[in-house]
Amino acid sequence: MKNRSTQFALMLFLALFACRTNAQVVIQKLHVNWQFQEQDDAKWYPAKVPGEVHTDLLRNKLIPDPFYRDNEKKVQWVEKENWDYKSNFGVEAGVFSQKQIELVFDGLDTYADVYLNGKLILQADNMFRQWRIDVKKWLKAKDNQLRIRFYSAQNKVDSMAKADLPFVIPDNPRAYVRKAQFHFGWDWGPKLTGCGIWKEVRLEAYNQKPAEKPFVAPVQVELVQKPDDKGSSFYFSINGKPTYMKGANYIPSDAFVTRMKKSDYRKMLLMAKEANMNMLRVWGGGIYESDDFYNLCDSLGIYVWQDFMFAGTMVPGDKHFIDNVREEVKYQVKRLRHHKSIVVWCGNNEIDEAFNRWGWQSQFRMRPQDSVKLWQDYTRLFRDSIPKWIKEAGDARPYVSTSPKYGWGVKTSITEGDSHYWGTWWGGEDFEVFENKTGRFISEYGMQAMPNYSSILAFTQPQDRYLASDVMQSHQKAGNGYQKLNGYLKNYMIDADRISKLSVEDYTYLTQCVQYYGFKNMILIHRSKEPYNMGTLLWQLNDCWPVASWSITDYYNRAPKAAWYAVKEAYRDDVRPTRDTVRPKDLKLSDPQISYQVKGNQIVLQAKTFAKYVFVDIAGYTGKLSDNYFDLEPGKEKVITFDLKGLDGKKPVVKIKSLWEVVK
Repeated sequence: MKNRSTQFALMLFLALFACRTNAQVVIQKLHVNWQFQEQDDAKWYPAKVPGEVHTDLLRNKLIPDPFYRDNEKKVQWVEKENWDYKSNFGVEAGVFSQKQIELVFDGLDTYADVYLNGKLILQADNMFRQWRIDVKKWLKAKDNQLRIRFYSAQNKVDSMAKADLPFVIPDNPRAYVRKAQFHFGWDWGPKLTGCGIWKEVRLEAYNQKPAEKPFVAPVQVELVQKPDDKGSSFYFSINGKPTYMKGANYIPSDAFVTRMKKSDYRKMLLMAKEANMNMLRVWGGGIYESDDFYNLCDSLGIYVWQDFMFAGTMVPGDKHFIDNVREEVKYQVKRLRHHKSIVVWCGNNEIDEAFNRWGWQSQFRMRPQDSVKLWQDYTRLFRDSIPKWIKEAGDARPYVSTSPKYGWGVKTSITEGDSHYWGTWWGGEDFEVFENKTGRFISEYGMQAMPNYSSILAFTQPQDRYLASDVMQSHQKAGNGYQKLNGYLKNYMIDADRISKLSVEDYTYLTQCVQYYGFKNMILIHRSKEPYNMGTLLWQLNDCWPVASWSITDYYNRAPKAAWYAVKEAYRDDVRPTRDTVRPKDLKLSDPQISYQVKGNQIVLQAKTFAKYVFVDIAGYTGKLSDNYFDLEPGKEKVITFDLKGLDGKKPVVKIKSLWEVVK
């Protein structure tokens, strides 16, 4: 009897072991031996996978750096061409021996025909989906060729929009394609509409497909929207605790997203953490970010407001488009749902607001029946389908269909829902308007500034360094951007007649000072309204290239702009800074006669009279200072520290500037 029991246990163990062995997945990455060419060109060039066509062209010195001077204009031809990629590979023995072999693309950007050994096996049309194809029957043990033809997304969407006429989908043909919308240009980004194998490609082989692991929600989140005597609340309760959200909007950190490595994400997200942020909104015109991004948010305690990738355009309502989005949503929710950092899903950025209040109907001369159809397609996707698909993917986190609920020109935008308050900047209103216009949760607002002057030196030549130059204009994408900046400089910093006489260096300094002043005081007003207001997410944390923008960090080295230091202080919980009561232009300043000493990794400063916005610049330094753009009281020492590694062994060359030197 004992022998039979032992024999049965052994058989059971062997069966379970065999089952587990059969369920194992053997993986072979296909990242080597890639080449690319312009469609049907005679010459092939080395390619990097994962990668993008622009970065492959750059690596092979076939295009100039699009970020330098106005080279963006010189590479626009790239988006009009089709591009071929190919790789030859053998199949590893452990893979080839399995019963099932799948070719897996985690990301193809975007319109791509995939051939394996001459056989068309896939026609992809969504940058945000994973594609799996059973390829066992077409594979050989040795000498396989994988070939991909990428079609111009710009040509595709242009032809689709033309075919739909007189029906018009506002406000850009990009509406037709499931591709990062910022690739088509934005008011802070270049137009670099590329293609490529932008995520991992591999073979997955198994004898028995592994079962999907059961999902357990990693965090309990409630988005509390309850009517009250002033409208309706809007706040996040995390594991039963109401939480005030302090943070920023996050766009892709590089126009070429495949250049971002884990170390780059860490540096960027530490900038958020060190600025005392606890939430980032992943904006809907970019990408569903890499696993590295969300893993770091999990570990750093940064909550994520996750938009689906729709921004500023209506959507097609045909069956193929809707089915395509359904697969995208289900894939992305299942990919991301285990991250405790994600606390809300959001359908889109500003589409509801745009359709109802941006004047599209008259601008595009819509027929009434077309307007009705567009709205029906919109509500079907964002209000009906996506929340259903999220639940089908097994996730129960809160969902909002659009951000904001109401635009900044609507009275109820201040009393319920989340608010994008753009009366500041776009409306030219003073920062103090938030005394009366602070909403329940402000998910966008901002103030622009120039990039760091070191960045301007990097992308210009001396003859470019005046605001009206083609180069400086090409690195200011916002409509009437310089005029708007000048308006805020006039109101807060300097007399209007002196603005045009400023050097680009001094102009840069002053715009960063006004951004510092604006963010500091807007945040402090928002926080003073708690618990009526339960969140403030400034626009924006980061840049994707060197540009005048609302970002509080610079593209190069992720260096802080002036406003980063202001935000860091304004988001503190241990000490609540006081608001400014006098505008900088109204201060009575005199020569502060600032002196300093460098002692190791410290700079010790003193001033004889009050100094405003003291800017310490260390030539060639790639790190951040412990403080900058600070006020210096007369006779008091100020000690700031820096990381000696950021100087790469060089002796620090220090330059000091304060507001008095610029406005005297």
